[in-house]
Amino acid sequence: MRSPTWKKCAETLSAVLAAMIVAGAAVLCAQNQSPQAAPSQSILDYIKQTWGVLTRSNRDLAKAAVDPKFQPLPDGRWPVYIPHTDDVRAVENALHQEMQASDYGKIEIRQLPENLSSLREQGLLYLPKPYVVPGGRFNEMYGWDSYFIQVGLLRDGELKLAKDMADNFRYEVRNYGKVLNANRTYYLSRSQPPFLTQMVLGVYQKTQDRKWLEDSLPLIQRYYEFFTTEPHLTPETGLSRYFDLGEGPAPEVVSAERDAAGRTHYDLVKEYFRTHEITDYDVSQYYDRKTNELTMLFYKGDRSMRESGFDPSNRFGAFNIDIIHYDPVCLNSLLYVMETQTGEILSKLGRDGEVEAWRKRAEARAEKMNRLMWDEKEGLYYDYDFVHHRVRHYPFLTTFYPLWAGLASKEQAARVQQNLSLFEKAGGLQTSTYVSGNQWDSPFGWAPLQMIAVEGLRRYGYPDDAERISMKFLSLVRREFERQGYIVEKYDVVQGGSNVAAKIHFGYSANQAGFGWTNAVFTELYDQLTPEDKRKVMGE
Repeated sequence: MRSPTWKKCAETLSAVLAAMIVAGAAVLCAQNQSPQAAPSQSILDYIKQTWGVLTRSNRDLAKAAVDPKFQPLPDGRWPVYIPHTDDVRAVENALHQEMQASDYGKIEIRQLPENLSSLREQGLLYLPKPYVVPGGRFNEMYGWDSYFIQVGLLRDGELKLAKDMADNFRYEVRNYGKVLNANRTYYLSRSQPPFLTQMVLGVYQKTQDRKWLEDSLPLIQRYYEFFTTEPHLTPETGLSRYFDLGEGPAPEVVSAERDAAGRTHYDLVKEYFRTHEITDYDVSQYYDRKTNELTMLFYKGDRSMRESGFDPSNRFGAFNIDIIHYDPVCLNSLLYVMETQTGEILSKLGRDGEVEAWRKRAEARAEKMNRLMWDEKEGLYYDYDFVHHRVRHYPFLTTFYPLWAGLASKEQAARVQQNLSLFEKAGGLQTSTYVSGNQWDSPFGWAPLQMIAVEGLRRYGYPDDAERISMKFLSLVRREFERQGYIVEKYDVVQGGSNVAAKIHFGYSANQAGFGWTNAVFTELYDQLTPEDKRKVMGE
């Protein structure tokens, strides 16, 4: 999802947001109860009021347009782009109504060129509705973050904002053919893990707006085609992979992501390739040792790793670069859900004659996944290397996605459940069983994967495991919240803390404050607990 290290900017942004959130909490507490006086309510109050802190709208466009990874235009303004088919004057008039004149003077509205390769200055992509950003350095609307954030918004009764976020994604699909990694121009070449049908149905279940659901259907189908046609489709298997459509180095990495010595992530990778032996894949595809240069295929893999959201880990080999040669468990589970839910939407719309085709697509995908990705001996789902016709034996929490999606058999779910000890630690589930120095490996735990695993276990009849894991992770989040005064992005679930920087060598090391999907998952898992376990989580 996000790109590697630019520590100074990240830490500054994280600190600023943390200060904003703590200040917001202070205002709330002055108006209501003090968190210290009512500890069982403090973190829930914080989460509810933080939706407002993390919300961006066109009133805030001048702030949202600022991007520390790049420089403003020579006149000090920041470019904001609209699709090349949109009416520039209409957008400008609308923004004049919403923004203060002083703020409007800090941006420059531009129309995207039809040929995106001619784009010279990077900028924010306009969205018509308000949205919630993750927090910290992430001041844009992100792809898969937004699904989990929307779950939290719906839990907290923020229906309008939840619908606005779904509408923004419909806008992106309509204009760009996909839900974007995030709404910046340098993300136009890739998407993120697809959760659009869940977001649409989450809103529809509350509104029962049949017309809105019907209008969403062609956009859902268009987004589905993005992931199920080449180059995302792998004809060898009929399954799908992550694959960024851009070429060359990712602009955000080259522009500003440098360590204290001025080295970019790509410089660090070259140094690693030069000094380490790698057996996960043929390094010569990605690195020319004679010239000490990364190849164009490396950059394709690097970009595609970012589309997956798991950036980085060693799940697909060092730096996840070999991801372009794999059909991932997570992506194909999500496409299975998309197929089943598209059939559900068609049924709700009375188009029963079209449902069977989507049911068959889902069944075919489940059969292929269970044939190619399931390891009967080890009792885990693994990503499938379609070049060498084998799975990569790298235990990763995405093994729970088929349970969450409902495509595993009861017997397969039982085997996965029996492997919980591989992942379960004092503070919840670690992302993988390997310590690689990457943020998406051990000892780190992330809120969305806790939710996926817990809901998968509940679906297949393991409520005790789901309850126990939820309590471990929620208790960790609550303890760290009380220690720091805010919620963060990722946790060390082995040691039970959130001071993670020293253990992260690749990927940004600062722990971002906010934090959208952690807030959302906390409320979702907390609401599923028994009253007694809720009290235990709150330390009562």
